Amino acid sequence: MSEHKQDAKRSNTAKSSRMSIGHNEDVEFSEDLADQEDWEALERSERADRRQQQRF
Repeated sequence: MSEHKQDAKRSNTAKSSRMSIGHNEDVEFSEDLADQEDWEALERSERADRRQQQRF
């Protein structure tokens, strides 16, 4: 592998290790700090949970 490709791979690996995955991650919801987008996301999440429960 060329040195340039190795440097690029190291850079991408370093970036991805700093980024949060976000799957199955518990996040506390604060009504006091929530904005409109947070409320919309909560509503979408609850609808998705209900759809999943209906499948079982």
